[in-house]
Amino acid sequence: MKLATFTSENERFYGAVTDAGMIALNDAFPQWPTLFDAVRANGLAELGKAAEGKDVTHTDIRYDMVLPDARRILCVGVNFPDRNAEYRDGSEQPKYMSLFPRFASGFTGHDRPLIRPPESHKLDYEGEVAIVIGKGGRRISKADAYDHIAALTLCNEGTIRDWVRHAKFNVTQGKNWDKSGSIGPWLVPFTDAAQLDEARIVTRVNGEVRQDDVLARMMHPIRREIEYISTFMTLEPGDIIVTGTPTGSGARLDPPQFLKPGDVVEVEVNGIGTLRNTIEDEAV
Repeated sequence: MKLATFTSENERFYGAVTDAGMIALNDAFPQWPTLFDAVRANGLAELGKAAEGKDVTHTDIRYDMVLPDARRILCVGVNFPDRNAEYRDGSEQPKYMSLFPRFASGFTGHDRPLIRPPESHKLDYEGEVAIVIGKGGRRISKADAYDHIAALTLCNEGTIRDWVRHAKFNVTQGKNWDKSGSIGPWLVPFTDAAQLDEARIVTRVNGEVRQDDVLARMMHPIRREIEYISTFMTLEPGDIIVTGTPTGSGARLDPPQFLKPGDVVEVEVNGIGTLRNTIEDEAV
């Protein structure tokens, strides 16, 4: 089952994804106006059942950021061994994970363009798995962490590289340009640990593989991410954790290769799907 948020004829819907098109489910669940509301109500299984045997309602659609109403998006930085080495600062593997917030306005949907602003042409890609919290909690143990995941999706955590160095201790400016990244195409309900433990991330730019690694190599595995984050904040249903990108981002190539209009970026993870975006300059 795959669940998405989409626009058709200038109206936003959510529903089930099929090979033939979308099955809108909004009208069947007026108590859940958005897919975010369904996640918060632990309703994904009910949505899946409702879609069984239903006819496609929309074929001319545009994907939106899968949870455009998400209130909290927390990203884990520098979370693969080779990624740490890319910084060439001689640092040891960090004891604690690096974290920073992103906001829903910084993301668009599948098959939509990432926007390069006129203030900087250093737009970079970062392919990642994102988890959606389904059961809230505080001080969650690693052993119980997976019980708190409702669904999985993909993220291209697009970054304006020179803007992450505008201040001494934060990267927020470079991580939150409007529509500079994407999350989607859909949510895949989380039902089996193997969906994460055996996952491989592959990021391609214009068909060329730039990133290729497995989640099992993360310095801070997803169970640890949930444990650590829930130590200082109460996780809530609908929260998104973007779990970390492998080595191979454009800024770390020699010479650096940033994204430009006309490029196509694909983030693929087995069992979840492929998130695809083009690049466009902002119209100003």
